[in-house]
Amino acid sequence: MFIDGPVDPPLTRAYDDPARAPVRWAAIVCGIFFLAIGFAGFVPTVTAHLNTIEMGYGSGAMVLGIFQVSVLHNVVHLLYGVVGIAQSRFSYSARRYLRLGGGLAAVLWLFGLLVDRGSYSNFLPLNTADEWAYFAIALVMIGLSFLSGDVTPTRKADRHS
Repeated sequence: MFIDGPVDPPLTRAYDDPARAPVRWAAIVCGIFFLAIGFAGFVPTVTAHLNTIEMGYGSGAMVLGIFQVSVLHNVVHLLYGVVGIAQSRFSYSARRYLRLGGGLAAVLWLFGLLVDRGSYSNFLPLNTADEWAYFAIALVMIGLSFLSGDVTPTRKADRHS
């Protein structure tokens, strides 16, 4: 069988993929970030007082000794990460993930500001550091959602054209 022209291997490295738009990269990076945070909440060397971790309210575990976490909080981060990587397949879904994820982070920021920290309504234990981290995450994710969804051709792709 004769093939006219150069043939690329079926599997290429991610940075060689000309079909990877910047908004898709942003969703991948956010997904990996949330997976790392979620797993860090279960690692004893990263999380102080891990023996006091609870399902929700009353958890005394602190990631890096700063951010209050619980089992539910860590699971939310893991889900955020898995969804981010799954939604990075297409530009429109990556953009939707970044906007909805940023919106959810803004809701968590407002939740942290409005809920009484000592009450049972603080089912997702948030402290001041968590609140402002969610505010920053909301700004970053919504900002990243405005990245280009168009394909950025690489030099390798230009040579084959």
